[in-house]
Amino acid sequence: MRAPAAVLFDVDGVLLDTGDLFRQVWSCWAVGHGLDPQRVLARTAGRRTADVLAEVTPHLDPTVERQALDALTRQRMVEVRPVPGAAPLLRACRHLPWAIVTSGSRWFVGECFRAAGLPLPAVAVYDEDVQDGKPSPEGYLHAARRLGVAPEHCVVVEDAPDGVRAAKDAGCTVFAVTTTHTPAQLAVADACAPTLAVVRELLWTARDEEAMDD
Repeated sequence: MRAPAAVLFDVDGVLLDTGDLFRQVWSCWAVGHGLDPQRVLARTAGRRTADVLAEVTPHLDPTVERQALDALTRQRMVEVRPVPGAAPLLRACRHLPWAIVTSGSRWFVGECFRAAGLPLPAVAVYDEDVQDGKPSPEGYLHAARRLGVAPEHCVVVEDAPDGVRAAKDAGCTVFAVTTTHTPAQLAVADACAPTLAVVRELLWTARDEEAMDD
């Protein structure tokens, strides 16, 4: 494959291990509204809170429900940790343009990155920054445009089917890390890796191979 000119990272499940937090938050919220937690959880992976609320509780005020979910989230944020290999991978990208494209909100990602000791990039696309969340390609197209790199020259690192679909529809190459989904669920990605260490190897193998060709 062509060596990437830029790398675009999803956040939840890729750089931050937020799975347990969001399962507990959404389950608690669902029970409080008389909803089936499993039905709600099935709709949350890789998606914006606003989009989930519009689907599962269209009759409720989304602003009120978002505030309730944010309050539950703040109670458990100390549990969030970086995904193993996240810090070394981002250090390896320090001489390469990179960005984050997340369904998470600016305040949440910012606080978690600071607590985890992860650097925030100059280009970051949050849920508030797009009209349509994943699986729409809007976020990835926006990040590539801000970096000044054509989407077809970007590699995206994703963990969720909706995110993989968004990146593919944007025209990017996709490396899927199987931290939250199986390889079969991520089959449309260009490559699957079990860990971020393997993702790092894939990225730099491509760069080394292109350098040798030159």
